Amino acid sequence: MDGDEVVGKKLENMGKVIQIYTAPKRGAPMESQARVTALTNVGLVGDRYETSANRRSVDDQLTLIEMENIEAYIKEVDGAFTSAMPRRNIVTHGLALNNLCGKIFRVGGVTCEGIELCEPCSLFASRTRREVLIFFLHRGGLRARIVEGGKIQIGDEVSVVA
Repeated sequence: MDGDEVVGKKLENMGKVIQIYTAPKRGAPMESQARVTALTNVGLVGDRYETSANRRSVDDQLTLIEMENIEAYIKEVDGAFTSAMPRRNIVTHGLALNNLCGKIFRVGGVTCEGIELCEPCSLFASRTRREVLIFFLHRGGLRARIVEGGKIQIGDEVSVVA
């Protein structure tokens, strides 16, 4: 354990990328990746959000979710749930993503802006269980805009810039 880590507590300004997922088109299964390339104001290469028609808004280019919330759901509701099921691109550990809404942050070599919380939707519920609508309310992750593209890989830091 390094000196900045506090057992059982989230670090205020830093986390880690622990999983990366892309889906080549809407509705396609999420595919685990070791690394991805993020394109400025576009999305991840090979992901559905790379195509602007698949985004809810022009700034909806990348999604993130906390592993801590996935693990809580697995423990409290559904032990068969997996980290791919929320259909977010980046799974993080150690950082409260809600705090990044409206902020500039870095994910590996990529600069992002937190746009809005990723609230659970009826499609998510239809693919899993209805309980996700309540459980993941305000815990479903973050939608972000890619301000400056680059590379993201498992193990990269997630940190607040401004």
